[in-house]
Amino acid sequence: QLRLVESGGGLVQPGGSLRLSCVGSGFSLDNYAIGWFRQAPGKEREGVSCASIRAGSENYADFVKGRFTISRDSAKNTVYLQINNVKSEDAGVYYCAASPPVPRCLIITRDYDYWGQGTQVAVSS
Repeated sequence: QLRLVESGGGLVQPGGSLRLSCVGSGFSLDNYAIGWFRQAPGKEREGVSCASIRAGSENYADFVKGRFTISRDSAKNTVYLQINNVKSEDAGVYYCAASPPVPRCLIITRDYDYWGQGTQVAVSS
């Protein structure tokens, strides 16, 4: 059974950093495009970043460029999302998701078939 599990969320101060993890089981993340999404209370889920691993391509939402970095560890079947210089608007539940591989992934929710349960990020000083 294909499964994604996120972790690494928590309380972070503005300007701080954290790294979210997405661990896959039942399949190899290398064979899929992996996306990160977030959802703030009362708002729609929005795409943050994605990586089409075999194609070697990455994509970022404009509002996170320069602060977020997606990466992977194939040996651990894990994709990470590094968040630096955290801002208050980064708060929300972060989800990872998997879609069939494409040359260039898009961070659009409808493109993704498998979702994790999410990890909460709170921002407060």
